[in-house]
Amino acid sequence: MKLLAKPDDPRLPGAAQFELEEWIDTAPFEELVGLRIEQAGEGQALLRLPFTVKLANGGGVMHGGAMATLADTAVAMAIKSLLPRGTHFATTAMSMEFLAPVLAGQVTAQARVTGPEGRIFHGECQLSGAHGEQYARFVSVFKVARSQK
Repeated sequence: MKLLAKPDDPRLPGAAQFELEEWIDTAPFEELVGLRIEQAGEGQALLRLPFTVKLANGGGVMHGGAMATLADTAVAMAIKSLLPRGTHFATTAMSMEFLAPVLAGQVTAQARVTGPEGRIFHGECQLSGAHGEQYARFVSVFKVARSQK
């Protein structure tokens, strides 16, 4: 990641503050959380997130927001594998079904997308553990910016 401006620079409201080194790469928030992109291609992606105490909720299990971040990012990387560099798109809807708590270890996200249908991609992602335990199922809708069909 290449820093383009300081985040608190008042002269650049809304301006890009950084540039990713690669099209399929982690953004600052994803790096903060600890996501790792293992592979992305042909509308699929595999990401991993190790459980750490910093990602725990008050009950000592992985926070649902961290799990949703992992799944949403995995689908986004699968979409990026189908789109030209620089294409703008965003999540417009998401739903997650939590199946079991994450208490330790690493969570693997396996995502795949279908589409596009016009400017719409549909994504799904399974979150699982090292021994095949299923933690969550995620579905989402992404939309490509109108000016970039």
